[in-house]
Amino acid sequence: MERKAYPSDITDDEWAFVAPYLTLMTEEAPQRDHSLREVFNGLRWIVRAGASWRMMPNDLPPWYTVYQQTQRWIKSRLPKMLKFGKLYFITNFLITLASRISSTKMLP
Repeated sequence: MERKAYPSDITDDEWAFVAPYLTLMTEEAPQRDHSLREVFNGLRWIVRAGASWRMMPNDLPPWYTVYQQTQRWIKSRLPKMLKFGKLYFITNFLITLASRISSTKMLP
């Protein structure tokens, strides 16, 4: 089922650029219930809306899926690895999110 796009959704060009850096396992992995792009769109929605995790709209992946994947991206040291590369904008995005999570002690 297609959903109506949010203003925070990543464009096709942006996705083509960042997807290889965000993929920690194959897109076809059996444990993946939601597309990585939709999970990333959920993360972008949270950051843009400034909402708590549990306020995630129902047409995006569940909040706990987005939260867990965000923790994996942060723990993978992805922001640090990309700091000096072309992906400065995605690095800043993840670093900002990581600091927001730790400074506000946001609970899921």
